[in-house]
Amino acid sequence: MNTTSLSSGGLHSGFAERLRRRRVQLGLRKQDLAAQVGVSLTTIQQYENGQLPKGEFAVRLSEALRCSLDWLLAGKGDGDGDVLDTPEARLVMVPMVEARLSAGTGSFETGGEILRHYAFRWDFLHRKGNPARMVLLRVSGDSMQPRILHNDVVLIDQSQSDPVPGRIYAVGVEDMVYLKIVNAMPGKLILTSVNPDYAPIEADTCEQLADLVRIIGRAVWVGRELD
Repeated sequence: MNTTSLSSGGLHSGFAERLRRRRVQLGLRKQDLAAQVGVSLTTIQQYENGQLPKGEFAVRLSEALRCSLDWLLAGKGDGDGDVLDTPEARLVMVPMVEARLSAGTGSFETGGEILRHYAFRWDFLHRKGNPARMVLLRVSGDSMQPRILHNDVVLIDQSQSDPVPGRIYAVGVEDMVYLKIVNAMPGKLILTSVNPDYAPIEADTCEQLADLVRIIGRAVWVGRELD
């Protein structure tokens, strides 16, 4: 009994050490890894304390850490040798979240529950910004057309939250989420559409309203499904 317990404990502690080491090596925060895997921050903390992931979460964890599942869970092989680090294999699984961006009159922010993940090349994402802080959101409305159409999927980099004039951002105003061109004036943001049928929105950013107006992140890529 004692031998089995020690063996199991050693296996779990070895997994936890490999997980922590690989996460630090990639420069990922625990919350970044949690977002990529689709679990809570608490779950990642439990993994780093030795709790083994189950099923698809183990696969997602190895994908997010770009290492083999055998090495991560059981320490089989050389860690560096098993890291999926060739140009073809360096993929990042970006989460598609439930919150639906509005390119019209706004839509409710639903808390960002993850629906699924999509694979992107790490080097492509790295050129765009911080891969660990990126999410995919679907657009609703026509205020950004012809540049961005209804039902397009937009890649948002949440690390880019300081407005650069003329860039497109996901902006939360109270309980609504907008996809707009952002320009700043003293004490307010000007949210502009591409479609001239939509008037600009002026959003105050004074201290009292700071929690009501927030730039979620910059739109760095748009994808479109063909019929």
